[in-house]
Amino acid sequence: MVVRDAKPDEQTVTSLAAAAGTAPSMFNAQPWRFRYLRDAATFQLRAALDRTLPHTDPHGRALHLGCGAALFNLRVAAAHAGWEPVVTLLPDPYDPRLLATVRLAPADAPDQELARLHPTLTRRHSSRVPFRDELVPEPVRARLRAAAEREGGQLHFPSIWHVRAILELVRDAEGRDRATPARAEERERWTRTPEEARTATDGVVEQVLGPYGGYHSIPVRDLAGRHSAFEQGDPTPFEEEPQLALLGTAEDRPADWLRAGQAMERVLLLCTEYGLSTGLTTQVLEWSELRWPVRDPESGMGQVQMVIRLGYGPPVPGSPRRPVGQILEID
Repeated sequence: MVVRDAKPDEQTVTSLAAAAGTAPSMFNAQPWRFRYLRDAATFQLRAALDRTLPHTDPHGRALHLGCGAALFNLRVAAAHAGWEPVVTLLPDPYDPRLLATVRLAPADAPDQELARLHPTLTRRHSSRVPFRDELVPEPVRARLRAAAEREGGQLHFPSIWHVRAILELVRDAEGRDRATPARAEERERWTRTPEEARTATDGVVEQVLGPYGGYHSIPVRDLAGRHSAFEQGDPTPFEEEPQLALLGTAEDRPADWLRAGQAMERVLLLCTEYGLSTGLTTQVLEWSELRWPVRDPESGMGQVQMVIRLGYGPPVPGSPRRPVGQILEID
């Protein structure tokens, strides 16, 4: 029998927030904070404005995507713990930093599709290494499309001709980033030195950078600023024809970004369950004149929110995470 006035204990609340914090975010900035209200059995998800990227993400789209992914992880963990997460996006028009509330309601039958994804939360890692030239089967692609649709998003697998066009746009975006000092400085601010990496709880550390790919068009951001083959030696070959998926929404407002973040994370976790490696590409979407051509006109997608590279690759290490005490406040 379900006790209707039951509420989770502090240990459960802490574990749910820790699970939420495993989400991906640009430069691993982890731009989220959670506040748990005991009396209401409700989490508040807030944007951490001290972790914004004003030059790379001036409108906060990537921040909302990352926070949307953290929100989805919270839902997964809540369902696994036997609770029904009741979500309200952007509940206060006068407080844009309050991105969502999640009330934990006792559940007669927790969402098993969500709960099943719980083991993948700590196994999902963004990969920047070469994948095998092995196609993702169409039945798997169909399930990934359905996963995005469950969260109000769209997932489209472009043709090889459009993939090649996207790769050229990625190369253009990389060149623009290198020519923009403010963006280069921002990237460097979030890239940890080997000495810093020993105690880092955020940012990009050396062990997750992946090999240098040279001047070839590959959908992997050059986080280390390694644009000279002379300085880095021979580049590492990546897959001949990268498999890309475009994740998007009909509109392009903060609520759509949060939905896209949840759709993205559901797709990424499902990929992990199927044994797929995944990586995220955003640099081409950060330039307005490049973002629109990324869209495949045959898909009917309104706005592309993320380019996902997927395939079969080796295991990779995870990025550092902030301690739960830094992202959670309990009232």
